[in-house]
Amino acid sequence: MKFFRVFRKFCEMIKIKRPEEIELMRVAGRVTAEVLDIMREAIKPGISTGELDRLAEEHIRRNNGIPAFKNYRPAANMPPFPGTICASINEEVVHGIPDFNRILQEGDIISVDVGTYVNGWCGDAACTYPVGNISEPRKKLLEVTQDALNRAIKAAIAGNTLGDIGYSIESFVKPLGFGIVRDYTGHGIGKKMHEAPQIPNYGDAGQGLTLQRGMTIAIEPMIMSGAEDVKVGSNGWTVSTVDGSDAAHFERSIAILDDGPEILTKWGM
Repeated sequence: MKFFRVFRKFCEMIKIKRPEEIELMRVAGRVTAEVLDIMREAIKPGISTGELDRLAEEHIRRNNGIPAFKNYRPAANMPPFPGTICASINEEVVHGIPDFNRILQEGDIISVDVGTYVNGWCGDAACTYPVGNISEPRKKLLEVTQDALNRAIKAAIAGNTLGDIGYSIESFVKPLGFGIVRDYTGHGIGKKMHEAPQIPNYGDAGQGLTLQRGMTIAIEPMIMSGAEDVKVGSNGWTVSTVDGSDAAHFERSIAILDDGPEILTKWGM
């Protein structure tokens, strides 16, 4: 789930995790990633986003987890989020609300974002899937967004900066003609789904906070095929592109270790 820059500000210090805490985060990350692998198999024309949500919650609870998104409320003036997953279709960027009456159609793309608490620790991840056969422009959007995530993870090493992560995304996608969501960011993660620091998908190399061993963060590029303006729908949650262009969203939670970044949410490629 995207961090709401407009509603919240991080006040707490960045929490450096001990090895035993990162081990607990691996468990939460595994359950979270398994949900996305289940989604990959389940997503096909004719299935509803409500059914996808049911499958996700069933798996999380079967593995002694708690859905992190369900009833999440980032601000007092926001309605609680009703689903276990965010299910965002085509021009929807993030926070699509699952619905048994919303049926996936051949050629759609759907972004599924999911978070899980297990034993008090959180995992958070997202993936955008094709629904049956999709157009070449949509294939390209998914490919570029996933590539952007992989580049950002490679930049997430101790001694680099938050600007290096953002630059690795922006410098890759912008020359290809794609837009970046700038109003929502990645975030730190741990005992809370949203911890310090914010992880923008844009930035200047060498600038910003220096990354340290033991930091755990969620990196999540949200890329659109058109202009960068977004809007929030009447339900108070769903974020869509203003111009109706397609959007994609890929996310992994990672730990920054001495030998480089470790992916905690290892959903299938």
